[in-house]
Amino acid sequence: MRMNQRYQLPPEWAPQSAVMLTWPRSDGDWNPDYASVERCHTQLATEISKREQVIITCMDETHAEKIRRMVKDAGGRPERLHLFALPSNDAWARDHGPMTVLKDGRLTLLDFIFNGWGEKYPHAEDNKITERLHARGAFGKTSMESFRLVLEGGSIEVDGEGTLLTTESCLLNPNRNPSLSRTQIEAELHRLLGVDRILWLKHGAIDGDDTDGHIDTLARFCGAGTIAYQTCDDASDPHYSGLRAMAEELRALRRKDGQAYKLVPLPWPAAIHDHTGRRLPATYANFLIVNGAVLVPTYNDRADALALAALKPVFPDREMVAVLCRALIYQYGSLHCVTMQLPEGVIPGS
Repeated sequence: MRMNQRYQLPPEWAPQSAVMLTWPRSDGDWNPDYASVERCHTQLATEISKREQVIITCMDETHAEKIRRMVKDAGGRPERLHLFALPSNDAWARDHGPMTVLKDGRLTLLDFIFNGWGEKYPHAEDNKITERLHARGAFGKTSMESFRLVLEGGSIEVDGEGTLLTTESCLLNPNRNPSLSRTQIEAELHRLLGVDRILWLKHGAIDGDDTDGHIDTLARFCGAGTIAYQTCDDASDPHYSGLRAMAEELRALRRKDGQAYKLVPLPWPAAIHDHTGRRLPATYANFLIVNGAVLVPTYNDRADALALAALKPVFPDREMVAVLCRALIYQYGSLHCVTMQLPEGVIPGS
């Protein structure tokens, strides 16, 4: 299969026009510590707005004005915020947002089905967000195509050269596309994302991650030849064997030319639990690449600085920006999970 296919998904480090956020609702699961969650989203919107546009789904116009004010007060660029009052269930834009491909060289939004990670949570409103934003003109004149495939942005990584990295535990889970075989799922990924090979990982789930093992919590392309991945160096931790097995899988992977990948191990944060004793999915692999910067989740942990230091040489031309995400993991996700990048050209003039 040739790389000049009809569809091609750009890698995250390609120039961007905007990042999409769905602001957490104050009347939902985020309510117990909503102030901390809003501080996190405000920092995200502020840092992104310094570098590109931000498309934000919010509750109503009063909420929109509050968001503009908070971003302005935090030193951001409120004129770069594009706010749309729409119904939503939750804040995980990575999974209910669009994937933007080049179709015959023209930007096209792909709207896949979001089913709440296998019908685990209410999702009907989130599944409609991309369609509603498109109808409101949020993506300029960019065309959109909708598909019946269940596919979440957090479940895939692409390198821009035809390779896709993912996990068997998520994409092959019968709670996503039960009528499709592995071969059929691979065929759809080849057809719609412009990849010609798929690398599957079998190991490495993070406790508390309710996505069935999204790749963006585990291993991330940082360029066509580099993968940053989450490690665990504590032999007494339940994650130790699984993440060690994943590291072995990554070491065995080869690029198209037969060369090994450059692997960048990320440090292991100390365990964080909620009030019920449930382990929360703190991972440094859940970073976001934006124009001129990498936004890195931190957790008030001594390993935070080590994570920033590990990623800095991988992105020498981008600023490392720490974003405190401890509040996010209480709802079982982190920084990359609440964002979805849009390539350059989606918003006119960007």
